[in-house]
Amino acid sequence: MRDEDKPVRVLLAEDQGMMRGALALLLDLEDDMEVVAQVAAGDRIVDEALAVRPDVALLDIELPGRSGLDAAAELRERLPECRVLILTTFGRPGYLRRAMEAGAAGFLVKDGPVEELAGAIRRVLGGERVIDPALAAAALSAGPSPLTQREQDVLNAAADGATVADIAGRLFLSESTVRNYLSAAIGKTGTRNRMEALRTARQNGWL
Repeated sequence: MRDEDKPVRVLLAEDQGMMRGALALLLDLEDDMEVVAQVAAGDRIVDEALAVRPDVALLDIELPGRSGLDAAAELRERLPECRVLILTTFGRPGYLRRAMEAGAAGFLVKDGPVEELAGAIRRVLGGERVIDPALAAAALSAGPSPLTQREQDVLNAAADGATVADIAGRLFLSESTVRNYLSAAIGKTGTRNRMEALRTARQNGWL
């Protein structure tokens, strides 16, 4: 049980050093908050959280080593008392859906005022779910991702311009199966080729 008289302990995961430092400084200016850990890579989030036991983890999505969304899902399992708030540059509907599925208590984009962020931290700690209103509306209108997990895997494997043979080798699939998945992904995204499908999927937060 958290001591209400103590500051809210915040873990901050952000790969851009200037942004991370500015956020930490601004949150530390709040009388009831204390940034107890800062990490620059996604694969350090869970270990650091288990070490310092924050009340709230403030996570970016696109981080080196591991996605903030993947870390959020693991935090839900291993440190359920820690509330997760996603703070990202990328206000993509698919990201919001994935964040909620990962157990995040909130989702905000980075262009809001720090007072709004501090208020969101207090609200998620109080048991509320805090979501950027414009993004919530966009997520509802966009619908869920049309791509299966395998179609997502194949598109991700194609991101560096890999050939069908390369993708087949990486994913232990036959080349004909890879072609079928790519064709399905292209059709579902309404695009003309695999790179357009990849771009569309990323823009919608499906990958």
